[in-house]
Amino acid sequence: MEVQTFDSVFDALADTPAEAANMKARSELLSALQSRIRGWDMPQEAAAMRLGITRPRLNDLLRGKLGKFSLDALVNLATASGLALEIRLSEAA
Repeated sequence: MEVQTFDSVFDALADTPAEAANMKARSELLSALQSRIRGWDMPQEAAAMRLGITRPRLNDLLRGKLGKFSLDALVNLATASGLALEIRLSEAA
């Protein structure tokens, strides 16, 4: 059996580098949103209303269900939460 090593868990899970990059971006956004929302210290119903989503959708976000959120949806939620999005690009290794 051949042992493979990967730069990140997303590289191991994804079929393509583009898919891995998408997963990594979504993961970072989801994590930032979780921290932001928990910092509000308010009931989930109020936080969901603030973001313009349902409470079950908020619960999915807080539980880290990455597969339920597109990059576009997470960008919209980040903006609704008051976060400013900054994209940095670099040469691929």
